[in-house]
Amino acid sequence: MNNNKRTINIISNRNIESKKTKYKLIEELDKYGLMGTENYDKNAELNVCIGGDGSFLRAIHRNKFPPIPFIGINTGHLGFFQEISPTSISDFVKKYVSKEYTVEEILLLNTLVRTKKKNFNLTSINEIVVKGSKSKVVHLTMYIDDNHLQKFSGDGIIVSTPAGSTAYNFSSGGSIVYPSINCLQVTPVAPISSKAFRSLPTSIIVPGDLNISIKPEYRYKNSILIVNDGMEYWYDDIIDISFNMSNKKIYQLKFSKDYYWENLKNKFL
Repeated sequence: MNNNKRTINIISNRNIESKKTKYKLIEELDKYGLMGTENYDKNAELNVCIGGDGSFLRAIHRNKFPPIPFIGINTGHLGFFQEISPTSISDFVKKYVSKEYTVEEILLLNTLVRTKKKNFNLTSINEIVVKGSKSKVVHLTMYIDDNHLQKFSGDGIIVSTPAGSTAYNFSSGGSIVYPSINCLQVTPVAPISSKAFRSLPTSIIVPGDLNISIKPEYRYKNSILIVNDGMEYWYDDIIDISFNMSNKKIYQLKFSKDYYWENLKNKFL
């Protein structure tokens, strides 16, 4: 092994197509004097994630939101984060070596969960979902910068980043937001609207420098489920949950200036 080679981290899921793609990528990288490694190297210059969007999100969480840029090769279904197809690996490596790309920031969400005994911090790429465990209805009071907005009743609330606006948020009727816009979006999931309960029926988009806060009703505080980018968390005795834009950022390579719009059209229309 030549330790002087420039290192590329290859992060792959275990399906057959991903494994084939991984070996093909290693061969292509070697042609240009680049070393693909499956053992994560903190000194690598690029992270290549092979799989679908779930694999992409897990790779970032597992490696604690590293400063090393990411690029995705799609062997999954939707693949909204994955710009490269397995059939274009040779072209991808050639363009990478020639530096025919840009590096874009992905804005992240920070969530603080305060309980009676301890505070917990979560970082999200796509979204945090606050919902009832076992599909129970939840009753949540929401504040924007300490201004009371609503008393929500329903299945739950999604707080999403711009990058996550095309994920669960969009499926729940939220708006698509361009990734570079510094904002958060709050989207209700099956809100109840009746004489007894009244909640906003649509999403709201909040400037990124404002704080969003949610307080569960006392009798429901131990039945709250928090889902961070698809991963479930339970906390006892929640006092409140607050959300703001994170100081952390991750970075993604882009090879086409029109990729976002092409991706949007191809995936959803």
